[in-house]
Amino acid sequence: MWKQNFMFRALEATPLKESEQELFHDTDPAMDSAGLQLEKFLSVWIQGDGDEEKPSAYTNCYVRTATLDFQKRVGFLQPLQGRSHQIKQQLTAGQKEFLRGWLSRHAPRAWEASDDHFRDLFEAE
Repeated sequence: MWKQNFMFRALEATPLKESEQELFHDTDPAMDSAGLQLEKFLSVWIQGDGDEEKPSAYTNCYVRTATLDFQKRVGFLQPLQGRSHQIKQQLTAGQKEFLRGWLSRHAPRAWEASDDHFRDLFEAE
């Protein structure tokens, strides 16, 4: 199975260099948000058929919101959402455009082999 994570600041269209794992691996769960300087993020996981290097088809997309206080190294990761309407609501138009472009350039054959339902997730509305 192929998988890729894209970590976006909540309203930015270009993902961070760090993945969800890199940003949240050494953080503690925040028990209370009082006194925290939380930044909002959106974590997007794309899965596909194929090997770890290149997918043969993109199959699934999951999205979750996250918040992180970089100085105190605490944050919240919400559960993954995989329903189409949830994904479409959470992704901004710029994020959809970035992901559509990246996925179609990274593995054009996988993009073409993906079903319409998957590709529709990244259409601007």
